[in-house]
Amino acid sequence: MELAEVQRLAQDLARNLEQVIVGKRREIELLLVGLLCQGHVLIEDVPGVGKTVLARGLAQSLDCSFSRIQFTPDLLPSDITGSSIFNQQTRQFEFRAGPLLAHIVLADEINRATPKTQSALLEAMEERQMTIDGMARALPSPFMVVATQNPIEYEGTFPLPEAQLDRFLLRVRLGYLPKAQEIEMMERQQFEHPIRGLRAVVAQEQLLGMQEAIKHAHVSQPVKQYIAELTSATRQLEAVYLGASPRGSLGLFRTGQALAVMRGREYVLPDDVKELAAPVLAHRIIVDPAARMRNLTAAEVIADVLQRTPLPDAELS
Repeated sequence: MELAEVQRLAQDLARNLEQVIVGKRREIELLLVGLLCQGHVLIEDVPGVGKTVLARGLAQSLDCSFSRIQFTPDLLPSDITGSSIFNQQTRQFEFRAGPLLAHIVLADEINRATPKTQSALLEAMEERQMTIDGMARALPSPFMVVATQNPIEYEGTFPLPEAQLDRFLLRVRLGYLPKAQEIEMMERQQFEHPIRGLRAVVAQEQLLGMQEAIKHAHVSQPVKQYIAELTSATRQLEAVYLGASPRGSLGLFRTGQALAVMRGREYVLPDDVKELAAPVLAHRIIVDPAARMRNLTAAEVIADVLQRTPLPDAELS
């Protein structure tokens, strides 16, 4: 697939999602970047800002299978992956697939489940398979987990472990709308929610072609060096207990390719990396407890690292 075709289809997806989400073009683009990179996206914010609607809108915009898992404290790992059930007639065990066996999986309010249940996603998100009763079962392609969560300071939630956070390619925050856009949202939903009329605009085969095509976007050696310097800098700060992992460097590399293609370019610029640094790296950083007492956030750490790290001045393309 040509990169120009990838850009056109990505724009079609963005316009389709804008029918159900008002005033969030950048957040929609980040979600599509995760989709093109075959990554998983964590949408984190307070209740009622459209997290679930955005995830459902993406699923309906794609001609792919979709399942939703409502995470609750009593949810078991087998409720997600499926289990083997004994058939009295055939006298054999039969596998009954869980909701994880779908192309797009919405893990709604993921931090309301216990850590044991959350860990059921680890193998699926990284290796695109799940092991049940000692047998590995491949997940469909494409496969993407879109998880939503409320901030961990809200009652009845469990913080996601570091290993699981690291498996999310991007973390997206929606935030509140300006008054004018909030009024527009009311007017759109006066009679029914726009998501009811949302149609698929990209087929499964097209999506697979888009995911392969973005890998051909050129990333120059200076930009690769810039990515490595950014992630390395997060590991050397006194205020940081745990810096970004090498998976963070890979995430910046791949998301930079996707964003460049979506912007109509065949090469990645340092500005692409800067724009993606916080969504890709902030959730992978653990701020030192003493620094947290001073209200230092991971986003502020990334902003400081970006300011300290000089941009590459060599030829980029």
